[in-house]
Amino acid sequence: MPELRVSNVNKTFNGNKVLHDINFEVHDGEFFTLLGPSGCGKSTTLSCIAGLDKPDDGTIELDDVVFFSGKNNLFVPPEGRNLGMVFQSYALWPHMTIADNLALPLSLRKVPKARRNELIDDALEKVDLLHLRSRYPHEMSGGQQQRVALARALVYSPRVLLLDEPLSNLDAKLREQARAWLKALQASVGITTIYVTHDQEEALAMSDRIAVMSKGRMVQIASPTEIYEQPAAREVAAFVGSCNFLDGKVVEASANDAHVQLDSTGQVVHATGRMNVQSGDLVSVAVRPERVTIADAGNTVESGLNVVRAHVDSVSYVGSRYEYLLSVGTSEISADCLKPNHTGEVDLVINPENMFLYPQKQAVSA
Repeated sequence: MPELRVSNVNKTFNGNKVLHDINFEVHDGEFFTLLGPSGCGKSTTLSCIAGLDKPDDGTIELDDVVFFSGKNNLFVPPEGRNLGMVFQSYALWPHMTIADNLALPLSLRKVPKARRNELIDDALEKVDLLHLRSRYPHEMSGGQQQRVALARALVYSPRVLLLDEPLSNLDAKLREQARAWLKALQASVGITTIYVTHDQEEALAMSDRIAVMSKGRMVQIASPTEIYEQPAAREVAAFVGSCNFLDGKVVEASANDAHVQLDSTGQVVHATGRMNVQSGDLVSVAVRPERVTIADAGNTVESGLNVVRAHVDSVSYVGSRYEYLLSVGTSEISADCLKPNHTGEVDLVINPENMFLYPQKQAVSA
């Protein structure tokens, strides 16, 4: 059942509309991520849920409790929503010990002191920091401070946990460890979580579902697998992972496949899957670098696969793979390969199932 529902929410700052008819539901116990580039509206959406920003109109409700209704002129302030929030900066009080930082929200809620200590110890135990309860924030590492902020958000048992890029201040290796730890903690506690990030790997690794945002709009809401394997719009394909785009014109189409003549070479390629194009449409053919196989030019390949002639321009070693930059007529394309075995003229072999088609008029999100 849906637990939190955001319906037709709009928000304007100084005459600039930053949220356009935002609609989504978050289910009980779900890890739901708002993903998008800087300025897409994801943090503003989270702030509207938290009550830190007031939408222009729409509705925000948790179970049967309405937090905001533009129609009924209803706005519940943050302290009346029983939500936990972790900010990017952690916002720990530097003059208070870790235990005192956790005690503050309990004190504001009039929790008796004896019960307060039990809740503090329980929250710190969840994040493996009970032994550091008497330390001050400046005596702890960034990763430990992040866990303290999380414990403070959990200590009063909020209905929903809101996380605004909480891992962005950690270095790459620690961030990778922290996301696995955070996902495991969320699953064990079972708390409904809304997570904001611009990091695609973070979103794919941690989420039950992802909402991709662009320019204040929801572009696609789906599972991590569907977001990556079946991006609903060019913005999604371009932002989540890497993607090549080759412009062309549809010369033949049906509900389940299409043939596209590439502008750069004049060659016709075949794409399969759910198609919403017609003959004559101008489209961009999208394919991810890891779905492009590099073969020696002129070699026989399996029937039904697309074979596109290309020229190797450069090869870069990035640790786990080699990244090829190739010319396809007047266009460029990138491809991933485990070994640097190819130079000069090559064939690019692409399964029709791995090609997506998007209208050329759709702009790539900045």
